[in-house]
Amino acid sequence: MGVSVTTITQEFISPGIAPNRLFKALFLEGHDLLPKLLPQFIKSIDRIEGDGGAGSIEQVNFTQSSHYKYAKHRITELDKEGFACKYTMIEGDPLSDKLEFIRYEVKLDGRDGGMSSICKMMSEYHVLGQYEINQEEIKSGKESAVGIYKAVETYLLENPLVYA
Repeated sequence: MGVSVTTITQEFISPGIAPNRLFKALFLEGHDLLPKLLPQFIKSIDRIEGDGGAGSIEQVNFTQSSHYKYAKHRITELDKEGFACKYTMIEGDPLSDKLEFIRYEVKLDGRDGGMSSICKMMSEYHVLGQYEINQEEIKSGKESAVGIYKAVETYLLENPLVYA
C-alpha cells in the first residue's frame, strides 16, 4: 500500500494587521494565545520538545467538546524575518488510520504598504492506502484554519498595541 498526497491551497486577507503582528500571534505566541482565544476548542498547547523553533514539537490538547483529543506538530521551518512557517502534524486523532501525516506551509506577506496581510496556506494530506479525502473533509479543514486566523485577527484588531 502506497501513500498518495492531496494538496489544498487557500489564501485570505487580514485587513489592518501587519504580517509581523499576525506571525507573532500565530506562530511565536500561539501556544499561549490560542487557548485563551478559543477555549471552547483548545484546552492547551504544550511544548514537548525544543524551544519553539525548527525541530520543536508541540501538542495541541483539545477540549472535551471537540471530536479530537490531541494533535502533535513538528515545526520544520520558522522564518521570523520572512514570516513563514512550515510544520507537520505527526501524531494525533485527526490523522486516524487514514493519514500518515499532514504538512502545512504558511506565508504571510504585506499589502497596503505593510498595513495588511495576505496569508497563503498550503496543506498536504499524505493519505495511506486507497483512502481518498472527500470534499466535506477538505471544507472542514479549511473552515477550521480560517476560524483560527479570524479569531486571532479579531483579537489583534481589538488590541492594536499587542504584538506591535
